[in-house]
Amino acid sequence: MPSPIYVTAAVEGPVDEAVVHKLIEHVGCVPGPVYGKKGKPALRSSIRGFNQAARRGPWIVLVDLDRDHECAPPLREAWVPVAAPHLCFRVAVRAIEAWLIADDDALARFLRIARDRIPRAPESLPDPKGALVDLARASRQRAIREDMVPRGSSGRSVGPAYTSRVIEYVQREWRPEIAAARADSLQRAIACLNGLVEGPASPRGKRDLFS
Repeated sequence: MPSPIYVTAAVEGPVDEAVVHKLIEHVGCVPGPVYGKKGKPALRSSIRGFNQAARRGPWIVLVDLDRDHECAPPLREAWVPVAAPHLCFRVAVRAIEAWLIADDDALARFLRIARDRIPRAPESLPDPKGALVDLARASRQRAIREDMVPRGSSGRSVGPAYTSRVIEYVQREWRPEIAAARADSLQRAIACLNGLVEGPASPRGKRDLFS
């Protein structure tokens, strides 16, 4: 039996950590330590060290595109002009929530909403996180609405238990292989991780790691 491949990660926050765990397991690897989790600016300030560490073993760094650039390649070039051999640097367009919305059947079940409410092109949404909150607002389950939707006077963009609810969805319901059909940046992230499994020395590995 071959030895398991451990993949270290760095992400913006706890929802991204749950997603990256799911993706690593999806490609048959074992999640290693997850660094960052203190927001995008902190992740940006540490990217050089993460890239250096990826010279010695497999890493994935996952970041949201947000509104920083029109598309992913300029952000990738700004953050990692020269990637280490074992670094999988991926950009979620425009936020990780777009990947979660892309599995419409699973999300409809989880939120207790009609499937036809869910956007068909989640990566075209200007604010996927806001879109997910709006979907939760339509839930037939009061607890979901109270957890995920902000109270009118709170001044917050999400509800008090938004993060824990989304992590629950990722761990129990979300299917990366289904979501990838409607989220190109997710499909590329899975291909990149598969490249880590096969190894950057292989022709496919080289193509997937840097596409």
